[in-house]
Amino acid sequence: MTIDVRHVCHPDAVKGFDTDALRRHFLIENLFSPGKILLTYSHIERFIVGGACPTDAPLELQSDKATIGSPNFLDRRELGVFNVGGPGKVEVDGIAYALKSRDALYIAKETETVRFRSDSASDPARFYLLSTPAHARYDTKLVSAADARKMELGAQETANKRTIYQMIHPDVCTTSQLVMGMTQLEPGNIWNTMPSHVHDRRSEVYFYFDVPDSARVIHLMGEPSETRHLVVANEQAILSPPWSVHSGVGTSAYTFIWGMGGDNIDYTDMDPVPMEALR
Repeated sequence: MTIDVRHVCHPDAVKGFDTDALRRHFLIENLFSPGKILLTYSHIERFIVGGACPTDAPLELQSDKATIGSPNFLDRRELGVFNVGGPGKVEVDGIAYALKSRDALYIAKETETVRFRSDSASDPARFYLLSTPAHARYDTKLVSAADARKMELGAQETANKRTIYQMIHPDVCTTSQLVMGMTQLEPGNIWNTMPSHVHDRRSEVYFYFDVPDSARVIHLMGEPSETRHLVVANEQAILSPPWSVHSGVGTSAYTFIWGMGGDNIDYTDMDPVPMEALR
């Protein structure tokens, strides 16, 4: 298991970043490697973002004294897991939960052991991970796409027809602060989260997948009056601080998993940015 550490950047500093600096601070390019767990520790909300890709042997989530500081990874944290690969299982303190592609699992604070397994090494599971600190312990819960609270938004005319699946969400699953879900764009639709917004009370992580090899997503970030962009490939993630817009457009349809942590778990708590205010 490897952990990369990212520090917080002030928006005044980001105004002077070139492309390499933007990518180094806000884009997570490598989330999956066969037979490994790869993690990024961000001082934005103290997110831990990563991926587990077990092949012919299980992978165990371990703590790290230098970053997490507790004997077990989840002693003071909660964890959301989404499977974006082949079928697999997540073993939580000896209880196995089977996850198909697009299933999610919320894992409670104070869990001691988490192991990831693939049903087949030739079609391995790819478990996307997002963890936040937790103040209380709630129940571990498996949530399928069928269990999600669904919202159909957008229109073909504006190229943003999409379905939002609220999965690790107060209406579906009780958590301390972690809120997660999935947005799937319909074929021929390319825009997400536009008009854009900010929310100073929490931060967000976007994980883009179902992006064809030859396609890219142009992710918009930065203060509304000082926008920047990042070119994102399949299975890459963006760290979005509270002062930043977070929206994007693809060269084809795609899916992304959004995850939030901070003071407020109300999904609708956001400050809209009018189109005419963007620069």
